[in-house]
Amino acid sequence: MSERLLPVAMTTLVTTDLIGVTRGRSFPTDELAHYQTAGCGWVPANSALTPQDIIASRNPWGAYGDLRLIPDMSSRVTVGNGPHASAPALDFIHADICETDGRPWGACPRTLLRNEVERYQTELGLQVNAAFEHEFNLACGDAEHLAFSLEAQRQGAEFGGWLLSALRAGGVEPEMFLPEYGKHQYEITCRPALGVAAADRAVNVREITREIARQMGLGLSFAPKTAEHAVCNGVHLHVSLQNMAGQPMFYDAGTTNGLSTVGQHWAAGVLHYLPALCALTAPTPVSYERLQPHHWSASYACLGQRNREAALRICPTVSVGGKSVAEQYNLEFRAMDATASPHLAMAAVLIAGRLGIEQRLALNAITDEVPDSLNEEQRQARGIVALPASLTQALECLRQNEALVEALPTALLDTYFALKTEELTLTEQLSPAHLCEHYARLY
Repeated sequence: MSERLLPVAMTTLVTTDLIGVTRGRSFPTDELAHYQTAGCGWVPANSALTPQDIIASRNPWGAYGDLRLIPDMSSRVTVGNGPHASAPALDFIHADICETDGRPWGACPRTLLRNEVERYQTELGLQVNAAFEHEFNLACGDAEHLAFSLEAQRQGAEFGGWLLSALRAGGVEPEMFLPEYGKHQYEITCRPALGVAAADRAVNVREITREIARQMGLGLSFAPKTAEHAVCNGVHLHVSLQNMAGQPMFYDAGTTNGLSTVGQHWAAGVLHYLPALCALTAPTPVSYERLQPHHWSASYACLGQRNREAALRICPTVSVGGKSVAEQYNLEFRAMDATASPHLAMAAVLIAGRLGIEQRLALNAITDEVPDSLNEEQRQARGIVALPASLTQALECLRQNEALVEALPTALLDTYFALKTEELTLTEQLSPAHLCEHYARLY
């Protein structure tokens, strides 16, 4: 009798591209040693894929060129079977896109982020500590539940329990799984990590969450808005800076809001460049269904303390239990959603903050009022500007921003503009309702 065949365990080298989609190539896990140094093949035009899975016709690469996915072995994620006993283990390794001779490729978002993190270290003597929060909609039954309720938590409890277990197994260090304000809306948070690992961790959260939903036969979407009148899903990027000894650098007890001088310059840089940043952090047409007043997201470039309508927020700290305020103190970037590449979006925010420090920009755009409640004269007096109302406007802001254009690799920008132009063409006839449904399926 012939022996019964068993499935071969597979490992995947992955890259999360310019539109936030994680792609890669798989091989038998027992051959991993063969791929550790030289990686596997990749194609430049893969980076020009739109969310609609069409390669942008005007991309810089065409059918030409070959690349390599070179694994970063420290980033490996392995998660066992999960709720579906017969499911193969999820095993993937984040990779950098390189030329065939090993040189970094100019349009790799992970390399861009690493270079920026290293620039903080070498030029500013600062380390970046960051975490991403994700909101998503989970199809876990037809029963209605009240926002933030125990009933809602219990309705998603089986999924949440498996998700937390899988995230722990993947080294993600989850903090909380909680029901949110929207219908079947949940949020997952995790502990911060230094540098590139923070964006890797954001990808891990998304892919592990999708894997658990897939095994349980549940529908799931991270899209910024899944229906025209639905509550929005955001991604919140929390950032703090440390010196090379690990001491927090954003907090100063002697200032009005606790923000140190370096923190003020950093925040001023992010706010100054925010209209252009939106092209990278809120990068799809449906993103602008979310970035509107009274959506608890962001519609103006301003800093607020505990103000969830501010694009940049000073997060609350607690002194209960003798906790260190300085170690908790961080800024939350709110003009982001899960249609963005975590590596590209984080790199762009860090570039803007660094420019603010280098240029010693003054921080003026501060309000603890809802920005939309101020009149135009009041907003102008405080330096508060409106964010773009569409992806078309955001892309034009980026094109016109010389400092950011100079800071971003030409190959990456050319590819990005090509695919976003194609995406706009593909979606221009969709109504707001159809736009939300379209991206809910894609993300």
